[in-house]
Amino acid sequence: MALQVGDKVPEVLGTDQNGNEIRLSDYKGKKLVLYFYPKDNTSGCTAQACSLRDGYEELRATGYEVVGVSKDSAKSHQGFISKQELPFNLIADTDTTLQQTFGVWAEKSMYGRKYMGTNRTTFIINEEGIVEKIIGPKEVKTKDHANQILNN
Repeated sequence: MALQVGDKVPEVLGTDQNGNEIRLSDYKGKKLVLYFYPKDNTSGCTAQACSLRDGYEELRATGYEVVGVSKDSAKSHQGFISKQELPFNLIADTDTTLQQTFGVWAEKSMYGRKYMGTNRTTFIINEEGIVEKIIGPKEVKTKDHANQILNN
């Protein structure tokens, strides 16, 4: 039941690194970059977060706000934010509810072993809370993600 382009996003998105509830209405009038990534402090996820960090002012200047989501705990997110100086919130989706709603929690395979994990995916949500664009796992450019969003 993955969300598709044209679908309305749920109001309650989850809880951030400080235990605050993140709601869609918190971003009313802005476009929301909701990006799902596998794990804090891994090479690809760090590259992606730093690209969004480095492009954050430009993203905000063009009407975007950024929120990251992974299965990591709030404590893990706090460390990741601090270490990488991230200016945006990260949702601690420890039970994968939000990832399942968006259809990014899926079976993956590494070295022949199958497991459940997060497909790196970015959803661009318009000012009305509707999914406008999806940048899928094979399309996300971790090192240049901010420009990828700005130039879409």
